[in-house]
Amino acid sequence: MPAVTIRNLSDETHRALRVRAAHHGRSTEAEIRDILEAAVRPPERIKLGSLLTAIGRDAGLSDSDVEAIENSRDKTPAEPMTFE
Repeated sequence: MPAVTIRNLSDETHRALRVRAAHHGRSTEAEIRDILEAAVRPPERIKLGSLLTAIGRDAGLSDSDVEAIENSRDKTPAEPMTFE
C-alpha cells in the first residue's frame, strides 16, 4: 500500500489533527486518511457508470440497442504488449 510523508506541517495543524482524531476515537494517521479520502472521493461525485447510463438515456438508446452493442463487442482478451 502506498505511503505519503507530509513535511513542514505546522505544530498548530498537527495539534488540531490530534484533537480531531481523539474526538473521533481514532489515531491521527487514521484521521488523516479519512480527511484525504473525503477530499478526493466525495460521495456526491459523478461515477462513470452513472454518467454513461445518463448519456445513453439522453441519446434515446433502448434495451435492444444496448443488447446489440453488447453482442457486437469483441470479447477476446487483450494480448499484453511486448517490447522485443
